Amino acid sequence: MGARGAGIVDDAAGRAREADIAAQAAFFAPHRQESLPDQIYEQILIQLGTGRLSVGERLPSETQLSRAFGVSRPVVRTALARLRADGLIESRQGAGSFVVRTLSADFMGEAPSGAIAELLRCYEMRVALEGEAAFLAAERRTARDLAAIEAEAARLAREFDGPDSGAAADVAFHRAIAAATQNHLFSQVMELLRRPLRDGIATARRLAQRSAAMRLPIVLDEHAAVVDAIRAQEPGRARDAMRAHIGRSRDRMLGFEARRGETPPRDIPRETS
Repeated sequence: MGARGAGIVDDAAGRAREADIAAQAAFFAPHRQESLPDQIYEQILIQLGTGRLSVGERLPSETQLSRAFGVSRPVVRTALARLRADGLIESRQGAGSFVVRTLSADFMGEAPSGAIAELLRCYEMRVALEGEAAFLAAERRTARDLAAIEAEAARLAREFDGPDSGAAADVAFHRAIAAATQNHLFSQVMELLRRPLRDGIATARRLAQRSAAMRLPIVLDEHAAVVDAIRAQEPGRARDAMRAHIGRSRDRMLGFEARRGETPPRDIPRETS
């Protein structure tokens, strides 16, 4: 091929690359948030929840994403690490990152706009914090503490179909367990998490109301397992029950159970974000 022909091919290839980058930029239009990785993470979550990315589909490369978003590759890498930790994508050596799970469109419709990343980060924090709170509550609870925990569990059963879908009772249940640790710092941290905690529980409750006949017994059974372990003063069992409850609540909210059929829900992701 002559020099002129080679130049034409190079120009065509260059235009193709520019078109590809422009298409990626339009597809992954970033939301304005404080954290750059969160912008990318949340935008990809939206694509997973709206069907624009489907199971088995390969994501654009780190280079393509960094160009599309106008950020460095380490920023993109952080966002992709979170998606892997959430079990949404997997990396295959030499092939790239592929979608392995998608989100529920219902969740995308109910989730607080622009706050999905923070909402999921709260769930990740909760599994660590509240698992240990349940452990300590089982060790240290008084009869009065136990009565308060049982009262909030019963209140949730009564209010699940109410105006706030039992969200207030659910938050109160978890705060009662924090109080039973006899360590005021657990209660203070729960207070700091009050807004994202309430947002997450309220979102999960609104979604659960759509299939309340199936979801309500599950939620109550999970709460009962935590209460039973605290009542029996079995710290390890209380921790496991709380971690399982929070992880499964998150999975139900995101629609993971429905997508996985018979596969049992897993706990919160292992990697922090």
